[in-house]
Amino acid sequence: MSEIQDKIAKLIELREEAKMGGGQKRIDAQHAKGKYTARERLAMLLDEGSFEEFDMFVTHRCTDFGMEKSHTLGDGVVTGYGTIDGRLVYVFAQDFTVSAGSLSLTMSEKICKIMDMAMRNGAPVIGLNDSGGARIQEGVNALAGYADIFQRNVMSSGVIPQISLILGPCAGGAVYSPALTDFVIMKKDTSYMFLTGPKVVKTVVGEDVTQEQLGGASVHASKSGVTHFAVDTEEEAINITRQLISYIPQNNMEDTPIAACSDPIDRLEDSLNEIIPDNPNKAYDMYDVIRAIVDNGDFLEVHEAYARNIITCFARFNGQSVGIIANQPKFMAGVLDIKASCKAARFVRFCDAFNIPLVTLVDVPGFLPGTGQEYGGVINHGAKLLFAYCEATVPKVTVTLRKAYGGAYIVMSSKHIRGDINYAWPSAEIAVMGASGAVEVLAAKEIAACESDEAKAKLIAEKEKEYTDKFSNPYNAAKYGYIDDVIEPRNTRFRVIRALQSLTTKRLTNPAKKHSNIPL
Repeated sequence: MSEIQDKIAKLIELREEAKMGGGQKRIDAQHAKGKYTARERLAMLLDEGSFEEFDMFVTHRCTDFGMEKSHTLGDGVVTGYGTIDGRLVYVFAQDFTVSAGSLSLTMSEKICKIMDMAMRNGAPVIGLNDSGGARIQEGVNALAGYADIFQRNVMSSGVIPQISLILGPCAGGAVYSPALTDFVIMKKDTSYMFLTGPKVVKTVVGEDVTQEQLGGASVHASKSGVTHFAVDTEEEAINITRQLISYIPQNNMEDTPIAACSDPIDRLEDSLNEIIPDNPNKAYDMYDVIRAIVDNGDFLEVHEAYARNIITCFARFNGQSVGIIANQPKFMAGVLDIKASCKAARFVRFCDAFNIPLVTLVDVPGFLPGTGQEYGGVINHGAKLLFAYCEATVPKVTVTLRKAYGGAYIVMSSKHIRGDINYAWPSAEIAVMGASGAVEVLAAKEIAACESDEAKAKLIAEKEKEYTDKFSNPYNAAKYGYIDDVIEPRNTRFRVIRALQSLTTKRLTNPAKKHSNIPL
């Protein structure tokens, strides 16, 4: 065998060694936990044969605590690029079979390299997290490695999409990288995220809590809102990632992807003419409205289990990707509160950053009252949603289905905060408040002067009817041009699509500034 053949054989041998990560025994242990390896995950995520790996032969440079005796090719993270449905993405997948996926300085350098390439080439970054945290043997170098990643997360924010999959442990400082990305996907049972673990919690505050109770996927999906998706299997996590990529552009300079559409744009949905109950206090399901108007009834919901009184999702109208924000009367009457405001504001800002038009479906009775909300800062949190809509320059189409009361009317993409096209159904009620509350204020003296309960009841009924006749319809707002048109509910799909088509050439810029100061 010639010298060059020997070298090629050595290369092939080293490649096979690198692909084994921490070795077969640790790979088997990973499988025994119901987890895939880093390379198996990337094979599922990317188009077949598209993955190009970088830094396969990198090893750590630590010489403390016996680390100089053990070097694994790749050093615990697999990095590179590939395609999803033919579109370029950059990826890194932490390899738990190598030192429990703990982060070393060289691991950080590998991750930072592909993040830098993604920024230069304008493509999304997808990180698959499965790590025991900082590599303790490296001390401050491991912390420096995390900081380098965090800095790039922040610089990439709003420029390229960033998606984090949590498929195993993610604790301590490691949690901040996913938190800085656009979307977090967690697998139930095998993944968790927390700053301090159960032992520290027990020692410091005396709480007995399990890893799952403290930072499991279900907890972060429903209580904290840290994760946008909680899934049962790694395959589902991969599938959601691919779906997300299909709705969003490669970077902030591109328009949204256009998909082929077989759903007629003028499809009438007669069920919408009957969906609003006669009783204004009775709920209906906003999901039924969304399914009825979007292409083929398909949408991808974000933060499904968190703040269920508002819905945020990606969908398509005539193949065009949009972000939908919709009040949900079925939960808490669709009222806005702290969590709903933060959830929707974050979604609006993401869509605006990446040129995704906003469709807002309004049925909101106001902001949730009470000391719990006020002490929790509902003023500041509600202002986040107001700020997000005001700042957004993408096309904004709003449809008011029923209630739009008080400050919540303004906040939900009204004409006054640069809503482009604002429609209303005939059932829309746009006013400062509901009839009963308004009458208590407007006719307080007259009501107090009534000599009998019968007279009082009659007066209240008359005044409520007067207020209802004036405001329990969209025509008063339409009279001032705050509503561009009152539409028949069954025509909503067609009118939204036409509105979006008319806004494809919209150009709007905000004043030059270093950055805004959103109320945080």
